[in-house]
Amino acid sequence: MGIWIGDIKRETKYADSIVTKSLKALQAKGMIKLVEHYQNKGKKFYLSKDFEPSKELTGGNWYSEGKLDREYINTLKGFCGRMIQKMKVATIEGIVDSFKKSGASKVDLSREQIQEIVNALVLDNEVMEVKSTGSGEFDFIPIGKICYKCYAKGGVKGEPKTGAMASIPCGVCPRISHCTPNGVISPRTCVYYTKWLDF
Repeated sequence: MGIWIGDIKRETKYADSIVTKSLKALQAKGMIKLVEHYQNKGKKFYLSKDFEPSKELTGGNWYSEGKLDREYINTLKGFCGRMIQKMKVATIEGIVDSFKKSGASKVDLSREQIQEIVNALVLDNEVMEVKSTGSGEFDFIPIGKICYKCYAKGGVKGEPKTGAMASIPCGVCPRISHCTPNGVISPRTCVYYTKWLDF
């Protein structure tokens, strides 16, 4: 991970000016490098030039030069979304496998990191998380397995496309089986139907 400049000063018990001068000399010789913490820019860590800083220090693959790399994340989200759309229904294992075969990322991403991208798509209402029923479009996926699919085209963002009967009050009425033109329950006496017609 590296060593924090405050720890160096405390452990060596040298004056701040001597520690700072020594660290600058080691940096000039190319023996150590300075890495800033991605969340706390004022916290400086030093480590050997031969080591790569840990993700706890740099923020991992989602950060570049201490800043959240939104462009990279959006590129990966777009790629995962297109992959899920192409597969129709996808498991995380299928997404990871396709992702690795494609070489879409500049670095090798773990299953957990790809899962984070897919979770972001779910939270953004671009993809829905469903459980396999084992039949129909899920026939190749075991029952109960979590899978991902794109929302139906034509719906509002984040909502599946609704059928024709769902857009009128009758489509969701629990008493529709008792509704008749001249009965007690009828379109003439229905307040919801009247409101819908007035809209």
